[in-house]
Amino acid sequence: MNLKINTRLEIPVNEIQWRFSRSSGAGGQNVNKTDSRVEIVFNVSESKTLTSYQKHRISIQDEVKLSNGCICIAVQDKRTQYQNRQLALSRLASILRELLQPPPKQRRETKPTRSSQKKRVESKKKRGELKKTRQSQIDY
Repeated sequence: MNLKINTRLEIPVNEIQWRFSRSSGAGGQNVNKTDSRVEIVFNVSESKTLTSYQKHRISIQDEVKLSNGCICIAVQDKRTQYQNRQLALSRLASILRELLQPPPKQRRETKPTRSSQKKRVESKKKRGELKKTRQSQIDY
């Protein structure tokens, strides 16, 4: 079963490497004999499904730490290996979905119009006058 990222991108399972080990935490004595911790490694630089642009988009982003061109995710939240596998795959999919979003459009700087500047100054003057009328008039 392939990992579906979006409508146009599916990552084949053979590009994802799995590692299993004993996890810490809940599970009682069962935790000492089952390999329920899951690590998945997705090699971005050697992926055949990603285009060179997609690889570049992933590599320039600071949110994900790439180690040797790979995204590594370790999960040991659940008590069974199956649940941890599903959680790791969903995390990988959401990370890739987030990283492959198009960059936001650049903001074009504009100058405020003359009328908006005038309105701003007028409102400031009004506010100042209001505060002046509130002050008590003391004659010495």
